[in-house]
Amino acid sequence: MKVMHVEAGKHLYGGALQVVFLLAELQRQAPGDEHVLVCPRGSAIAAAARPHARRVHEIEMKGDADLGLPGRLRRLIREERPDIVHLHSRRGSDLWGGVAARLEGVPAVLSRRVDNPEAPWWVGLKYRLYDRVVAISEGIRQVLLGEGLSPEKVVCVHSAVDTERYRPEGGDRRWLQAEFGLAKDEPTLAMIAQFIPRKGHRTLLQALPAIIARHPRVRVLLFGQGPEEDAIRRLAANAGWQQRVVFAGFRRDLERVLPALDLVVHPAEMEGLGVSLLQAAACEVPIVATRAGGIPEIVLPGQTGLLIEPGDAAALAAAVNRLLDNPAERQDFGRAGRALALREFSVQAMARGNRTVYQQVLDARNAGLSRASSR
Repeated sequence: MKVMHVEAGKHLYGGALQVVFLLAELQRQAPGDEHVLVCPRGSAIAAAARPHARRVHEIEMKGDADLGLPGRLRRLIREERPDIVHLHSRRGSDLWGGVAARLEGVPAVLSRRVDNPEAPWWVGLKYRLYDRVVAISEGIRQVLLGEGLSPEKVVCVHSAVDTERYRPEGGDRRWLQAEFGLAKDEPTLAMIAQFIPRKGHRTLLQALPAIIARHPRVRVLLFGQGPEEDAIRRLAANAGWQQRVVFAGFRRDLERVLPALDLVVHPAEMEGLGVSLLQAAACEVPIVATRAGGIPEIVLPGQTGLLIEPGDAAALAAAVNRLLDNPAERQDFGRAGRALALREFSVQAMARGNRTVYQQVLDARNAGLSRASSR
């Protein structure tokens, strides 16, 4: 089996990191298969994937408006002659990759990582390009089914977390305190997300007065970057929380940060699954999050954390205060989160699930060809 993977992300996190996980584990599970990667020039994924892919093609990718991308992908498909094209991201590679595969007569699989709805007319046109759609959460799968896709076409294969890298033993509270200027008696919670409106930073800031009233020594670490960061900084400053809220930036050492935290908070309004939540769970960190997208597949209320409705700042404050008040409950939730990550979100399970999809697509294609030749 030969698979051409197309990933348009330039940075090694989120979906691009999942592609590297997939390539590495597929190489281990099925060494007789061949995998090639197509990615943007100068992207971080190129170097990370080379040990696990037969070849890596770095090409120009300029997004949805890149009308030359189908031609570039078609040339690579003709050169590589894959059995399947697996499209891993948006930014134009999903649409134009599907067009290129269809024109070259190669079956296509699309990974869907977001839960935002699409217009029905667009769904009807776009998704006929793909033989299967792999949703990274059941929440996303339900969105697609609600948009009219048939259950046979959409399968849920959870994203994975590296449970060897993200472990509870990696935490060092004294290091965390020194790194971020925290005192020993300050309970510490964190939010790890891009600074974009749907992630819910404003809901967290709205919840802070009630949290601080009960836990006046609390510190909040906000990890990430994005277009909303300046606005959130202003809101925190205007509220006088410069000493309570730390803008910690984008970090590549979260496996060291997470196990030293008391709590992770994620008040997103929409979320496909939430890789940072998987990482927190793997590190035995309890989570307070929202009933949005695939989050309830990671945060099992009363087992691995607590869930609130999106935008409900009062409920968020109450849930955070409950867990800060109860170290034993935090510990129980954390242990259950680690067990869940090992059981349902392993790299091994993710690779097996995707390869099963490839085999099903090839079997269906070969059966169709056999029927056509017998007529």
